[in-house]
Amino acid sequence: MSKPRSSARLPLWIAALCSLAVAVPGTAVAAGATAPDSAETTAVRTADFRTADLTTADGAAPAAKLGPRQVGTRYPGKVGVGRWHTPVFGAYKQNPTNPLAGRTMGVYMGPQDQVWEPFTKTRGQQRTLLGKIALRPRTKWFGAWIRPNQIAASVRRHIENAQEGDPSVLVQMTAFALQPWYTEACNRAPNKAEQQYYKRWIRGFARGVGNTPTAIILQPDLPFVLCSPRPRVPYHLVTYAAKELSKRPNAAVYIDVGASDWPKNQPRLAANILKRAGVKHVRGFALNATHYAPTAWDVRHGTKVVKALNRMGIRNKKFVVNTSSNGKGFDFGNARGPHEDHANVCRTKRAKHCVTLGIPPTTAVAHAKWRLPRDVRVKARKHTDAYLWFGRPWLYMQNDPFQMQRALQLARTSPW
Repeated sequence: MSKPRSSARLPLWIAALCSLAVAVPGTAVAAGATAPDSAETTAVRTADFRTADLTTADGAAPAAKLGPRQVGTRYPGKVGVGRWHTPVFGAYKQNPTNPLAGRTMGVYMGPQDQVWEPFTKTRGQQRTLLGKIALRPRTKWFGAWIRPNQIAASVRRHIENAQEGDPSVLVQMTAFALQPWYTEACNRAPNKAEQQYYKRWIRGFARGVGNTPTAIILQPDLPFVLCSPRPRVPYHLVTYAAKELSKRPNAAVYIDVGASDWPKNQPRLAANILKRAGVKHVRGFALNATHYAPTAWDVRHGTKVVKALNRMGIRNKKFVVNTSSNGKGFDFGNARGPHEDHANVCRTKRAKHCVTLGIPPTTAVAHAKWRLPRDVRVKARKHTDAYLWFGRPWLYMQNDPFQMQRALQLARTSPW
């Protein structure tokens, strides 16, 4: 579908094996403060997998090892995940309250995930490539297609699988239940029945989360609210969700507010969307869920949104950036391919203006490994909680079904 246009410009709708890859295990590396452009290299060795040369995150505090998981561990009936690991990084001194830092990120391995079953059937090089997606921590999208009386149990099953018995493990989820949404939201607001359905759904989702350490992306593509004939209604519902989910003691909630290119270069407009959606009740906001904007663009844009919120009296908000799709980032409105939501995958590692996997999920947002400009690293240390994978470029139209050849090419051409 194409994204509608309003008075604010709305664009059309919406790793090669790396030495610092991310997955389930909680290997810890003491990351001492270093000069911004220097780093100390630490070698992490395992019995089952080759050495990974890891560079410590400058300014990050040491993180203690969490739980029983070890690099290279093989779980009963599951695939060893040690090959795709990263250190658990503590919080940067510029962002000491980061709730995602210092935690192992859980990986769900089961039937609720569209990537997992195809991965289990692969062998050889295909298995290695697809492991870059399947064995890395990603968000699970939960939506209105799961009924309110079923959502709590569905969330709990996902958590149990991802945590593997370790309650300290961080689980990532997306709450995406507003109806109507996408372009239909431009024609009408949720009716009374849909509003009640949504509130029951949110309450069930929150019950499922319980006390679990979670990163929750709330309502991807929220800027669609700009075209709603009755925006007060969706704003009210997202605010309701923000309040309910923030009651969970270990939930870090981030309200989605598009990307640096939607609403394009308008941080004050993005901040106003967030204000009306109840961002004051949650940790912060999320960027780039369905777009391909370069990470540097979003960190700079997110910093401007934080400052705009500050001027509105809403202070100390942080953000996360989706990096699943932006290894060779570009403006969504200039996407090449059959559809903006199904933009062309890179053909080679040197190709540009195409879709490929970006920075693996991590809280080491200012790490030299990512080759971000100095000003971006400075901003990220202070304002960015993590780079996460809550986009799904390996699915048709970023929705369904899973596409094997697309996924393999995403992994084959990634810079990381």
